[in-house]
Amino acid sequence: MVDFAFTEEQELFRNALREWCEKNLPLEKIREFDRKGEIPQEIIKQMADLGLLVMTAPQEHGGTGADWVTACIAGEELGYADISIAIPVFWLVESSWGFVVDRYCTEKVREAVIRPAIKGEAFIGIASTESGGGSDVAAFKSTAHREGNDWVLNGEKMYISGTEEAKKLGGGYFVIARTSPAPPEAPHRGMTGFYLPINASGVEINKRFDDMGRMAISTGGFMMKNVRIPDSYRIGEVDKGFYLTMEGFDNARILIAAVCVGAARRALEIGMEYIKERKAFGRPIGKFEGIQFELADDWAQLEALRSLTYRTAWMQDKRYKEGK
Repeated sequence: MVDFAFTEEQELFRNALREWCEKNLPLEKIREFDRKGEIPQEIIKQMADLGLLVMTAPQEHGGTGADWVTACIAGEELGYADISIAIPVFWLVESSWGFVVDRYCTEKVREAVIRPAIKGEAFIGIASTESGGGSDVAAFKSTAHREGNDWVLNGEKMYISGTEEAKKLGGGYFVIARTSPAPPEAPHRGMTGFYLPINASGVEINKRFDDMGRMAISTGGFMMKNVRIPDSYRIGEVDKGFYLTMEGFDNARILIAAVCVGAARRALEIGMEYIKERKAFGRPIGKFEGIQFELADDWAQLEALRSLTYRTAWMQDKRYKEGK
């Protein structure tokens, strides 16, 4: 028989995180964070103390070495607590892209950003989107060319999560830039990944966008004008950056799904409370079959999504264990 149960350690982790969320992230605080447009530094520090930040990094590099199922547990509980998903976005960007950067970076990058990010003393994110392409990585226009032991980057990145947080905490982004021409039939070739410190000379941060939702974490962009970084800040092999980017997206989308499971569960529970209190024709509207049918379908779909999310995380763990 197939066992779909979580391990004892995972259940203990879920319970501990849920208790922390209930104490530190009640709805009134989440609304306050949204109004102020920032995640308090003490919350970030507490998340670091809990081992949540870049939690997928191996223990020898300062992380907890969490597998993807455990990371999904964190995502689900954070999504449930912060239904605006600002704090979950801060967490998942670091857990998914911090993992990729740590896996392929030099020790210099690891010391510059990964270890500090794990402690809540820096921010590590992904800066891929441009005006002409989001998930269509092959459409990006940013370039990088080599000059001696350095790389010179030019281009613009838009709709990037955490630009204000990066300015405040320090750290930077995994960026991808074209380093070689690519044939029309394979436009994904010829791209390389880099770690870009947000305070590097030539980086100009654009004005923060006015988001709809998740207001406690910033969304912005930046220009790269002849930004010079050392070759030691290159992530992975030259011209192989597309594959690292796709690996990061694969991981991030699993965690996004887990966060959405948590937020959807919270939304349905809020809805359940409402239909018990709201009355029509002398009785709670939850007594009407039309409402019951809709909620039953919603809960069934949520359970299917939850099962698929954790199965996907399990498959990702299996893939990494097999060295694929």
